[in-house]
Amino acid sequence: MAGAPLFSADKCALIVIDVQDYFLAKLPLEWRKPLVERIAWLMQVANILEIPVIATTEDIASDGPLVPELEKQLRTGTSVHDKKVFGLCGQADILEGIRKTGRNEFVLVGLETDVCVAHSALGLIDQGFRVAAIEDATASPPPHHDAGLRRMAAGGVTITNTKGIYYEWVRDLAIHARVKPRISLPMPEGLTL
Repeated sequence: MAGAPLFSADKCALIVIDVQDYFLAKLPLEWRKPLVERIAWLMQVANILEIPVIATTEDIASDGPLVPELEKQLRTGTSVHDKKVFGLCGQADILEGIRKTGRNEFVLVGLETDVCVAHSALGLIDQGFRVAAIEDATASPPPHHDAGLRRMAAGGVTITNTKGIYYEWVRDLAIHARVKPRISLPMPEGLTL
């Protein structure tokens, strides 16, 4: 959407999609740890800024749980949705959870860019929400990641990165100075603030 404003912390929720060992194992080995670190880091920033975090796993009985590094970033009492569809808007309990946040902007991270992330992003757009996908906190085995980013961009999803969304959320030097010291996780590889 041309001329779309920046994403705001008080309007956003972060959605963590299907970060399970089953899907991580499909990625090149050198991508896995940095991807999980960036997602965990964004989850911690979201928690500091009181941005709701929604997490899904695809068919947990078959594909396993959310990876422990991300599970421990969830606020106490946050449940992980057991997703049985590719696009999360196709499952009533997840869509209800999204609506209950009261937010109208959604930032998506996770796996896989061209399937579950893209289907979810486009479904949220169809529901009338603003959506951003974080290019360096989403992944699919090559060459599918780039195809997924192109598909989402063509459908009206904002494509940005971890650094970009961090600065959209914090917006000014005073908030940055308050948030940065509270981030206890190490800076993810390749990220500079």
